[in-house]
Amino acid sequence: MGRRWDRAGRKGTVNTIGDAGEFTLIERLVARLPQGPRVALGPGDDAAVVAAPDGRVVATSDLLVEGRHFRRDWSGPYDVGRKAAAQNLADVAAMGARPTALLLGLAAPPDTPLEWALRLVDGLREECALVGASVVGGDVVRAPQVTLAVTALGDLGGGPPLTRSGARPGDAVAVRGRLGHASAGLALLAEGRDGPAGLLEAHRRPRPPYEAGPQARELGATSLIDVSDGLVQDLGHIATASGVRIEVDSAALPVPAELGPDGLRHVLTGGDDHAFAGTFPPDVPLPPEWTVIGRAAAGPAGVAVDGRPVEAGGWDHFRS
Repeated sequence: MGRRWDRAGRKGTVNTIGDAGEFTLIERLVARLPQGPRVALGPGDDAAVVAAPDGRVVATSDLLVEGRHFRRDWSGPYDVGRKAAAQNLADVAAMGARPTALLLGLAAPPDTPLEWALRLVDGLREECALVGASVVGGDVVRAPQVTLAVTALGDLGGGPPLTRSGARPGDAVAVRGRLGHASAGLALLAEGRDGPAGLLEAHRRPRPPYEAGPQARELGATSLIDVSDGLVQDLGHIATASGVRIEVDSAALPVPAELGPDGLRHVLTGGDDHAFAGTFPPDVPLPPEWTVIGRAAAGPAGVAVDGRPVEAGGWDHFRS
């Protein structure tokens, strides 16, 4: 809570972003955002300036809408900020790049608590700190519900980008990171349950293994994707872009007991964990943090689990 002078010279309590006003809100948010060495010019001007040593910039963006991607009664602002940053930073890493900067567009009702907005930015900042990136600017606007528009930038370090289109027949298919945990946590929240705490935490705050992107490129990966909409659905994107059939062995999938009786379904179709799935030449020895779950084969593009073609399974914003 803070105080400010209104236009009539009266001192008033600042509890909401409406009390603060646009420019005081921006000042308060920017004050929480230290800038890293890649930032030549941070927040405060018409645009930021971020170093791009490679000469190319990896760019991605996502929208998070209250009631669709998060609920304020299920997730605190800090967790929403961590999640918003994570899903964008993971997309940069999935290209084999290292994230450098993030921009935030925040739309919110004027009665949104000021502390909520400040903690949101804390979450963004601290998730970015995991990969050495900085929040370099953005915009704020009044809206009937909280909506976040996040853009992340990254640097390829002189190497080629990892895309979805390079998988070849014979490649091993491997994953790194948690699968199914966020989906299981969401199901628990929807049922009104308060545990297991680890699964609820997985829904509120994903833990992408960001180093997996650059590591996969160094290992010679032929394709890579961030698993955001479900393993089957996202492997399907690789299959379609590469023109291969991806064959998954369900027995090879990591399905921990804590996911419950629907564990395999959560692993195959649950999104929001932001693990990484990719294809690798069959003769490449993979480190133990990567789990081989199948292979790419010649044939009609698509995904098969235990030999059975799977047409769908995962999140679709306009069908789910």
